[in-house]
Amino acid sequence: MTQPIGNPSHIGNLDASQLGPQPTYLPDDHPDVDARKRIDAGEEPIDVAAALPASSLAWAELADEAHQEGRLVDAYAYARVGYHRGLDALRAAGWRGAGPIPYSHEVNRGFLRALYALGRAAGAIGEGEEAARIEDFLHSSDPTAVDAIGKGE
Repeated sequence: MTQPIGNPSHIGNLDASQLGPQPTYLPDDHPDVDARKRIDAGEEPIDVAAALPASSLAWAELADEAHQEGRLVDAYAYARVGYHRGLDALRAAGWRGAGPIPYSHEVNRGFLRALYALGRAAGAIGEGEEAARIEDFLHSSDPTAVDAIGKGE
């Protein structure tokens, strides 16, 4: 045997990158697609969230607004709604609670922004343990997401 059993680099025709959970991509018909268009066209996020309540992006936008205005509990609540709506969508797209959620896929960004906003709001209201868990979740979803969101990308 040329390969140690405890650290396989191949199993059959699969290499190590194919052994863990595969990335999850929200579908192109997800409400965040329409929400992005409406927000970019100047519609208020509160109106977009009312029209498209399954949009994580609309809730993330509301969380960002509330945070900027110092309404930290509102920011937490908005972000939590966006996070849970995103979890529902990810599960419907085949996600099983683990694995990459690439920020490079535009439709995933609403969920990742809501997750980021939830962590920020949790920290701001003194929920340090929750903020740490969310930071770990966000990093395991896509290590590039935090920097990209922080830069407004």
